Amino acid sequence: MSAQDHAMDGHGHGHEHEEEVGPHATLGGYLTGFVLSVFLTAVPFWLVMGKVFEKSSTTAIAILLIGAVQIVVHMIYFLHMNAKSEGGWNMLSLMFTLTLVVITLTGSLWVMFHLNSNMMPQMRHTQQAAESGGTIVPPRTK
Repeated sequence: MSAQDHAMDGHGHGHEHEEEVGPHATLGGYLTGFVLSVFLTAVPFWLVMGKVFEKSSTTAIAILLIGAVQIVVHMIYFLHMNAKSEGGWNMLSLMFTLTLVVITLTGSLWVMFHLNSNMMPQMRHTQQAAESGGTIVPPRTK
């Protein structure tokens, strides 16, 4: 059979195989991803070791942002993900995963932040005494 015969269906209509393929891996693409990954790994080390920011919270936020950029670099250059690959299913599953991660992290942080107000009264008394530098005396029971 010729290539033209393979392109014909049973009714004599020609159909070309139009499967959307993701970006092909090239040495240049891998090298670009590698250089970006090394740079995005070295910068947080420099931020911490060089004490670039006065506040540690600013350093932490910068490291988190650089980490997010590095995740995107890995997805594009090494996993070859884009909105068209696998018919869009890769992007849909990524969005679902990100939604679950945001819900989980937000809920966990909310619970931990409000944990102090939900502590038992004995623990609250002990914590207040410890913070004031006083002697920790457990409350009397009858």
